[in-house]
Amino acid sequence: MKIKQITNEKLGETVFCAKHPSGLEIRVLPKEGYTSAYAVFGVKYGSIDTAVQNDNGEFETIPEGTAHFLEHKLFESEDLNAFERFAKTGASANAYTSFEKTAYLFKGSENIGESLEILLDFVQNPYFTQQTVEKEQGIIGQEIRMYQDLPDWQVMFNLLKALYSSHPVRIDIAGTQESIAKIDADLLYRLYKNFYNPANMVLSVVGEIEPDEVFAIVDRCIKKDAESKIVERKFEKESAKPVREYIEEKLSVAQKQFLLGFKEDISEPLFSLEDEIASQVMLEAIMGKSSPLFKKLLDEELIDMGFGSELFNGFGFSCVMMGGTSSDPQKTAQILHSEIKRIQQEGVDPAAFERAKRKYYGRYVMSYNDIDDTANLMMNLHFNGYEPFAELEACKKLTIEKVNSRLSALRDDACALSVICPIS
Repeated sequence: MKIKQITNEKLGETVFCAKHPSGLEIRVLPKEGYTSAYAVFGVKYGSIDTAVQNDNGEFETIPEGTAHFLEHKLFESEDLNAFERFAKTGASANAYTSFEKTAYLFKGSENIGESLEILLDFVQNPYFTQQTVEKEQGIIGQEIRMYQDLPDWQVMFNLLKALYSSHPVRIDIAGTQESIAKIDADLLYRLYKNFYNPANMVLSVVGEIEPDEVFAIVDRCIKKDAESKIVERKFEKESAKPVREYIEEKLSVAQKQFLLGFKEDISEPLFSLEDEIASQVMLEAIMGKSSPLFKKLLDEELIDMGFGSELFNGFGFSCVMMGGTSSDPQKTAQILHSEIKRIQQEGVDPAAFERAKRKYYGRYVMSYNDIDDTANLMMNLHFNGYEPFAELEACKKLTIEKVNSRLSALRDDACALSVICPIS
């Protein structure tokens, strides 16, 4: 393997990058003086991947929730499951499925090399039977019902359903009761073969471990005969308009919760890193906790300290969300609209821009002290086509002109309001 070193002089950190002959990308950041290490083995397969290419290059629809279902099943084997194997090395293991990826991980302070071998081994050796699949359908069905009672979860997915007409991002990551009922062992094996191939994956390791040890373990453990192909995603352009402007649900909550969302009309599947950071800085400057808008809403007792905003984007979707607990979501939304219009006309305050930019740059720098955050960041950067430390350079070069240009994403005619109300 040819190893490339990428160094950030200000941080004093060096990432060792390599591409295994199988196609697997590897990122290693050794941390001198640390007593533990964190590894994440990621696959570019998430809940939005509800279509898979067949041998003819045509896309076939697959049940919603299969990526999450597959994540659950991979920990099983004919003998010890993966959690039992990690327990013997003293490592703490876990996994998660998001809209765009599935990640398997562990963290430990001893036997790191042995734990890394377990991680690579169980992800490469699926074991499914129809009996265990049917058992898992019941378990995940309970999980789906549980999340339907969580107001934070429901207010977000209700907003996504109001904004998006067809994009799979509008569907719960775990799928639905109906969709997971269509999953069987044969389908899981077929999807595993399609998505879980080395060229569609990345291994990111940070902490107390030598890069040469990681590369040697990968070379020993990654299957040489694995099919290697980059999986294509299907991009279907959404309408610029939301499905509906208002959506409401009643749950057992003490106070109303809301999310105001602005859907963005995108012509390309992915945003640039510069656009993402510009959006984050824009939102911090306009409605961060040091902004006049935040103080106004707080003084009028329309929000509490939990109010926040974010750019929510990925392959084929992008929207800006803002919300939290509110005594009057509609009035709060009106004030937000009014202030956004004013700033669109006048531009972001230069002093607020500088504060927000410095805050985010400092946050990015500080994240490299956390091995978990760093490993996941390197995985995400790779999946989005960027080298390590790219976010630091993009933030440093950010201009107020770029931030003001992102204000155009906040359009009244592409907006929806999601509200969770108390039952009584």
